[in-house]
Amino acid sequence: MYKKYYIYIVKCADRSLYTGFTNNLERRVSEHNNATGAKSLRGKRPVTLVYYEEFKNSTDARKREYAIKQWRKENKIKLIMSR
Repeated sequence: MYKKYYIYIVKCADRSLYTGFTNNLERRVSEHNNATGAKSLRGKRPVTLVYYEEFKNSTDARKREYAIKQWRKENKIKLIMSR
């Protein structure tokens, strides 16, 4: 069995979107909601997981995270809606 890596998008209380990377999706979303995650989200709680992708290695996951972070919000919404 391989280790799993994820990129994810959460929707914040102010309706902004945040894209991140983790190897434990459930824990990371919980950290964001408990103010132990990204500092930039501390004033935007609660967050809700709205999208994720799974990868077999961290390199591919980080490349995908970087690519999505470059997108406009409209494109992220299209990605979320495509699921």
